[in-house]
Amino acid sequence: MANTPSAKKMTRKIAKRTAINRSRRSRMRTFLRKVEEAIASGNQENALGALRAAEPEIMRAAQHGIVHKNNASRKVSRLAARVKSLAAA
Repeated sequence: MANTPSAKKMTRKIAKRTAINRSRRSRMRTFLRKVEEAIASGNQENALGALRAAEPEIMRAAQHGIVHKNNASRKVSRLAARVKSLAAA
């Protein structure tokens, strides 16, 4: 249990930041799920639209430190490759 005023303040700040980060992570995962569902449906137009909506959301999460920059880039790259492969299928 925090005893000093500064430690009490830090617990408040950490709780607030945790809530914000949880919300951002959840939002990113929702956008990722929408792309995955569009890919699974096999419709490239829907998948491309979902990817275009998800990419800024993923990169924004990386900017805020929710995921690493390289992790976000890798996710976007792999999703784009899967969407692109729908055209051949």
